[in-house]
Amino acid sequence: MKFDKHGVLEMTKINYDPARPKAKNPIKIQDVSLRDGHQSIFATRGRTEDMIPVAKMMDDIGFYSIEMWGGATFDVMHRFLNEDPWERIRTLKKYMTKTQFSMLLRGQNLVGYRNYADDVVEAFVQRACDNGIDIFRVFDALNDFRNFQTVVKVIKKNNKHFQGTICYSLTEPRMGGETYNLEYYLEKAKQLEELGADTICIKDMAGLIAPYDAYNLIKALKEQTDIPIHLHTHFTSGMGDLTLFKAIEAGVDIIDTCMAPYAYRTSHPAVEPLVISLLGTNRDSGLDIKKLAEIDKEMEKVIPKYKHFLNDTKNAIIDTNVILHQTPGGMLSNLVNQLRQMDALDKLDEVFEALPKVRKQLGQVPLVTPTSQIVGIQTVNNVLFDKEGEEFSNITEQVKDLCFGLYGKTTLPIDEKVQKKALKGYPRGETPITARPGDLLEPELPNIKKEFKDLAKDIDDEVLCALYPVTGKKFLSWKYGLEDVPDDVKPKTLEDVQKEQELVRKALSGELTTKKVKPANTKAFDVFVDGEYFNVEVADPNAKQMGMVVNKKEEIVAGDDTGNLLAPIPGMIIEYKKKVGDEVKAGDTIVVLEAMKMFNNLDAPCDGVVKNINHKAGDSVSKGAILCYIESK
Repeated sequence: MKFDKHGVLEMTKINYDPARPKAKNPIKIQDVSLRDGHQSIFATRGRTEDMIPVAKMMDDIGFYSIEMWGGATFDVMHRFLNEDPWERIRTLKKYMTKTQFSMLLRGQNLVGYRNYADDVVEAFVQRACDNGIDIFRVFDALNDFRNFQTVVKVIKKNNKHFQGTICYSLTEPRMGGETYNLEYYLEKAKQLEELGADTICIKDMAGLIAPYDAYNLIKALKEQTDIPIHLHTHFTSGMGDLTLFKAIEAGVDIIDTCMAPYAYRTSHPAVEPLVISLLGTNRDSGLDIKKLAEIDKEMEKVIPKYKHFLNDTKNAIIDTNVILHQTPGGMLSNLVNQLRQMDALDKLDEVFEALPKVRKQLGQVPLVTPTSQIVGIQTVNNVLFDKEGEEFSNITEQVKDLCFGLYGKTTLPIDEKVQKKALKGYPRGETPITARPGDLLEPELPNIKKEFKDLAKDIDDEVLCALYPVTGKKFLSWKYGLEDVPDDVKPKTLEDVQKEQELVRKALSGELTTKKVKPANTKAFDVFVDGEYFNVEVADPNAKQMGMVVNKKEEIVAGDDTGNLLAPIPGMIIEYKKKVGDEVKAGDTIVVLEAMKMFNNLDAPCDGVVKNINHKAGDSVSKGAILCYIESK
């Protein structure tokens, strides 16, 4: 045997099957490395520049399709990477000319966190078609397929592929019980067939589907319909490989896998072991393991840029607890980060304990974006802010929308007491709706075109701003040179990463000296080194003091709650509902704060007049930051 300089066995020297026959029923494989792979384990931070070197290589493999867009990519690209999401499709299309492009679409939610008006939905899907998406994996967090209506109309008009998707969920360790049982999924599949689905996907976002449940479900679906069945499962629980094998035995048509460098943990089973395991069988994929190995080597080169996003202090690459708490990987990392930033990580077990109850109170919804965030952040709020004998004291705007019916019909009815409390004073009314949510939403694009006419250059820019008005505006300001691009959204080179690793090495070995004097202006960062967590403060001349001067004689400092409106949780300012000089009453909404993609209305602590506002829309604030000062009357 001969090894290359990386210590990898040279596969080109091994003739592993010179007379490999073509399988009678080859399994089709969709690669999800360029979307769900890096979303699951590297916080969606994969950059287009790091995908280009492997794009042509992956195009030559013979994948059924490549999922490379949708999900969280649209949000993260413009918010954290200073990349135009639309440009990624066009760029990769230049290198991948033979393989279908697939995207994940959240129905009427599109790639956002609420249901958008039909005109925005139509424009978004049309532009996705125009830019190069071939397959649309459409799901709804509530499995309410009325939210597919507008999306499917545009997909069909463009002769694109509509993959109808069922979100897989459980209320116990295995499929069954009164809610998420075999009959539930078979009925949902019938509804998708009636909608004209070209394929049907079982989307198991938390890795919950057990091997024999997958076998029974796929078997039953294949007996019920001739439409090809696609299985999407994650590796979170450690069952992913086993589940795919049993699904293949049951006759599943298409499966999702990742290239090895982007596989496992909360991501997906790797493609390489499956290719070898199925070699020579009637389900042989036909993929060339030698070519896959070459892609792996190329991908490994850029992994150092992203490893720090793992933020995983566990040695195990699986989380058996997911079978108990059923929290998808992305939701879990959000919960942990949110609690850490609030100095409440010790409350994580309480959050897990409370989560099933909150989920049931909110209609036993599947836990997938955006319902995972809706249930997750509300559970955090309940654990941190509820007093004894009081529940749902701090209700997010999205929970109110859910209770009103703006997301659709929940699996089970929402708890009446919770629904009544959530809808008290709700702007759209206190009686929940039963109609398709899109029927109640007024067109949004006319106002978007007017508001962003001096910034948006084309329809792609306008749709971006319709989905993300605050961060979209900031991105377009960077894109068109109206504002300087911050260093923290610029790409890093491998040389930059090596320098950082050298600093970490010196810090761990004690070679770096530290000053005991704390700078006046600092920024705090969460840093993970070899599985250990550190909170580091770095001098920043541009950082603002927590205190603010309201007049020449008095300084208000953080923690003084007399008239100060403080951020109870870290997040991003969406908008101020009041301006300096406005008279307000205690309880009036002053500012909307986004945390974990959910909106929290923060109310005035007293009657008075708004004297100072410290921040603006788009600013990120820490827990305890003073958002404004209200001078009491």
